[in-house]
Amino acid sequence: MALLVQKFGGTAVADPERIRAVAEYVAGCLRRGDAIVMVVSAMGKETDELIRTAQEVSETKPGREMDMLITAGERKACALMCMALADRGVEAVSFTGSQAGFITDTTHTNAKILEVRADRVRTAIEAGKVPVVGGAQGVSTENDVTFLGRGGSDTTAVALAEFLGADICELYTDVSGVFTTDPRIVPEARKIPRLSFDELLEMTATGCPKPAMRSVEYAHNHGVDLHVRSAFTWEQGTLVTEEDPEMEQAIIRAVTSDRSEAKVTVSGVPDRPGIAAKLFRALADRGVNVDMIVQNVSDHGVTDISFTVPHEDLDRATEVMEAYRDEVGAKDVSSDPRIGRVSLIGAGMKSHPGVAATMFEVLAANGINIEMISTSSIRTSCVVQEEDVDRAVEELHRAFELDES
Repeated sequence: MALLVQKFGGTAVADPERIRAVAEYVAGCLRRGDAIVMVVSAMGKETDELIRTAQEVSETKPGREMDMLITAGERKACALMCMALADRGVEAVSFTGSQAGFITDTTHTNAKILEVRADRVRTAIEAGKVPVVGGAQGVSTENDVTFLGRGGSDTTAVALAEFLGADICELYTDVSGVFTTDPRIVPEARKIPRLSFDELLEMTATGCPKPAMRSVEYAHNHGVDLHVRSAFTWEQGTLVTEEDPEMEQAIIRAVTSDRSEAKVTVSGVPDRPGIAAKLFRALADRGVNVDMIVQNVSDHGVTDISFTVPHEDLDRATEVMEAYRDEVGAKDVSSDPRIGRVSLIGAGMKSHPGVAATMFEVLAANGINIEMISTSSIRTSCVVQEEDVDRAVEELHRAFELDES
């Protein structure tokens, strides 16, 4: 008998028909002899609707009350799922995040898990019941309800799997696995049968939307194998595990793209020690999340520094740089919100030279200008203009033959 933690996203439980379909599938898993722990998200777009309602009601939207509001969606889905399971002769019991033993920090709307005390969940399993846990929620060290943020249900599932010693954590979504690129951009994109944690972490950090990056980090740190699969076809998906040193790694696994960031450039910065530290400390103090950073070679004692930030942080980042421009002696601050990042990911890049060169050649041959470059041992990323992103993805996917099995 295997112990499985199964997480079902919002699209998987979007309406009564979908809830009944998931309940029937779980009942089948039980008949097969497996023990199941479920984690469910709010139904469909309910979280978005709750946030929209809060915006209509309040301008201040206190974090504590937002968490109370948003987590109601998962509680509703848990109760309905238990009812659907009961109709199939399955004894199930619903748990909120706090009842399931998720202790978090005090950061509202994006709390972090500090500890899992899921003894009640374990007791329910031992009693032959199916625990149904509300995703993305917990209770803070100050005894307030907390929300783990978007994608937090994935993290809930992985944390439960680690605490319970589950055989695997299955993340059910509306796609059949992780693909070589976005199938909406390249219809020939293929499902990847197996990935390493490092590869998936790079993919989720550079635009792959599912699963949530925090959940992959948690799984990697705690050795929890993942299976990303579809709640609509129930077919085998993508298995995510530690990298097997005995296996030959694919040079390139995937091409990802990301339009969520903007570029800020501080021009004419005096090239002397401490200037970059002052600028980026000021950004950190204002809560601006900086991603890629490029500093040009000094020319006559001055240089340019460019960096990318999420779109929602652009105004704040520009404001901070303008405030420090005269203090550090910079000439100008400019921004460009119409950029995108295209990345190649593959563990085999570590032992195969020439990947970056081929990438640059492909982009050049298609008239796509590279504005920034960053690399890791298994990733090469280029910032290009937003209108060139899809074409860059298509050409790179074709050049590295990712559409071939």
